[in-house]
Amino acid sequence: MKYLIVGTGGTGACIGGFLAKNNHDVTFIARGKHLEAINENGLTINSDRIGKFNLKPVKAMTTEQYLQTNEIPDVIFISVKGYALDDIIPFLAKVSKENTIIIPILNIYGTGYRLAPKLPHTNVIEGCIYIVAYISAPGEISQKGNIFRIVFGTRGKTPLKNQLEQIAQNLKDSNISVVLSENIAEDTFRKFVLISPYASCGAYFDIPAGIMQKQGKEQDLFIALTKDCINLAKAYNINLPENIIDINLKTLNAMTPDTTASMQKDLQKGSQSEIDGLIFEVVRMAKAKNIAVPAYELVAKHFGFIA
Repeated sequence: MKYLIVGTGGTGACIGGFLAKNNHDVTFIARGKHLEAINENGLTINSDRIGKFNLKPVKAMTTEQYLQTNEIPDVIFISVKGYALDDIIPFLAKVSKENTIIIPILNIYGTGYRLAPKLPHTNVIEGCIYIVAYISAPGEISQKGNIFRIVFGTRGKTPLKNQLEQIAQNLKDSNISVVLSENIAEDTFRKFVLISPYASCGAYFDIPAGIMQKQGKEQDLFIALTKDCINLAKAYNINLPENIIDINLKTLNAMTPDTTASMQKDLQKGSQSEIDGLIFEVVRMAKAKNIAVPAYELVAKHFGFIA
């Protein structure tokens, strides 16, 4: 299968890098100094999970260059930030056909569900990822800890089962943990219930994961944000495990102490971030169901959001 990785940041580079290391056909879409460094020196991934490796030669290019190849990928992993999604839709429409499977791996809940009507000639499904990875230098990615799990699938049974199983097997063979789901709405919200409180708490206090791992006001806020998400899930008839708070704390404690969410990193740099989808949208969703999410309201107000 031909894989196209749209967005070669920490997430996309690790998905494509692990696949390419296992000799799968992978093309990376990147830009700027990151792309220049990849083309000059290869893509280097410093992985706690499987060790450091370098991919050279590697197929990496801009969207314009990829269009000139006239290639049609079998699978497209989208790993751009949520705010950049609309900008790549015209590109996705040009490089995909009726057999193409598109898997958004974003932090924002329901991305695939909202994207599908805009690409009706393709097979857009939904997915999420559990990983700590980031660009540590142009052409270089750092993947921290042993957690690397992709969850993807559909809302119910699908005629794409055989293709999705092949993708899952390719990922597993490449040392990536995989969950192939027929209940992806709940599975992706379960990820959201982790990443949104984690990113929100980290950004509010401007702290790394290690501070949240200890008992105190920071961990208390992380738990309060998780409880708000639980109440939101109930309002939208989304089932979550009864012990989701314990699960989240266990996952939090498995992170390396110096880890911060990408949203927090972007805010620190004064860059565009996913704050709207990860924090403000929770307040809007709660308002639509007339329920209170006091912890999110506190954090949203801190960042200037007015409901």
